[in-house]
Amino acid sequence: QVQLVESGGGLVQAGGSLRLSCVVSGRSFNNYAMGWFRQAPGKEREFVATTRWGASETYYADSIKGRFTISKNNAKSTLYLQMVSLEPEDTAVYYCAAVWADNGANIRSLRYTYWGQGTQVTVSS
Repeated sequence: QVQLVESGGGLVQAGGSLRLSCVVSGRSFNNYAMGWFRQAPGKEREFVATTRWGASETYYADSIKGRFTISKNNAKSTLYLQMVSLEPEDTAVYYCAAVWADNGANIRSLRYTYWGQGTQVTVSS
């Protein structure tokens, strides 16, 4: 059974930092793309960042580029999202997600199939 469990959210002041973690289990994710998404109140879920579990290919949304970094620790089966210079507009529930991706797939446009339960990030002004 595939499981993605996020943690690390919380309340932080504008300009602060947080690191989100997502522990994955249930299968080998070597051929998977791993992503972070977020959903703010009253808004649709939006893409934040994605990377291949077994490679270094990485993409970011323009809104967070230069402030957020996606990374992974294969030995710990953990995906991370390091967030710095946080802004009130970053307030949202953050989700990690996974989808099988062959070598030629555009991982920015895949429809993700596995999702975590989400972790709340609140940035105060």
